[in-house]
Amino acid sequence: MESNQLNRRNFLSILPAIPLASVVTPAPAAFSIACNDYNWITFYKRENKVWGGEHLEQNIADVAKTGIKAFEPNLANRAMAENYVAALKKHKIAMPSIYVGSVLHEAEAIGKSIVTILEIADVVKKYGTKIVVTNPNPIKWGAPELKNDAQLALQAAAMERLGAKLRKKGLTLAYHTHDVELKAGAREFHHILLNTSPQNVSFCFDVHWVYRGTENSQAAVFDVLKLYGKRVVELHIRQSVNGIWAETFTAEGDIDYDRLVQELSSMKIRPHVVIEQCLETKSPNTLNAVEAHTQDLAVVEKTFKALL
Repeated sequence: MESNQLNRRNFLSILPAIPLASVVTPAPAAFSIACNDYNWITFYKRENKVWGGEHLEQNIADVAKTGIKAFEPNLANRAMAENYVAALKKHKIAMPSIYVGSVLHEAEAIGKSIVTILEIADVVKKYGTKIVVTNPNPIKWGAPELKNDAQLALQAAAMERLGAKLRKKGLTLAYHTHDVELKAGAREFHHILLNTSPQNVSFCFDVHWVYRGTENSQAAVFDVLKLYGKRVVELHIRQSVNGIWAETFTAEGDIDYDRLVQELSSMKIRPHVVIEQCLETKSPNTLNAVEAHTQDLAVVEKTFKALL
């Protein structure tokens, strides 16, 4: 797992039969195409600029220059949520979804994570947020150690508990993964989705992390869509070329996004679309953050037109 990704992120038995009509999800197609802060952090790092803190209002002003009308921030606490709401409101940018970290595999940490996320939820729901995305922390970022069965059971139960509490507030919890959850037969990934209920835990399908986590397998991406597509409420989209993250999003590359859109459309799934076209060491270097995100938006609007 790349160090850039680690910096940003530090900040499942069979399901019971549940009628689809009982699954409470937002109407994602009503949301504007969004981007998240991870993109901007990687571009700003390359440009020797600072994201966040006292620079946040100007950061969001840059987002506004691209024409992107929605944003998904990574929030660590209530104060951070309040600061993002103020900056986004000033620039008339919506916040349909947020990303929050969590520790849900350690009994002593679960309660604190849930309380923090609920505090954040109380702030952002007033600004129209409907989806709360979380990627439960691994044992250690960048380390090979994987969660054991007892820890996975704790995590699944905690996800169900958190999802139920958020649902009572009118919000949807969406489970997100990086590459580590796809290791060892994807045991963590499958355990969480097979041991939580669709009405309490939806799926944020980060397409490229599934691709990379399965050793660059597009077949695995579409298998995941077949297995869990009905739980997808949000997409994180990124393209790579020959395994390297591209500077801007394109439909063609290592992942066939035209096919993804076609299959989502045939399944009548219209998720919230979040651009996460980030940089890594070998990514091309021809555009600044505003230029790249402006191009991303134009291509994503064209590629995902059938779902918007």
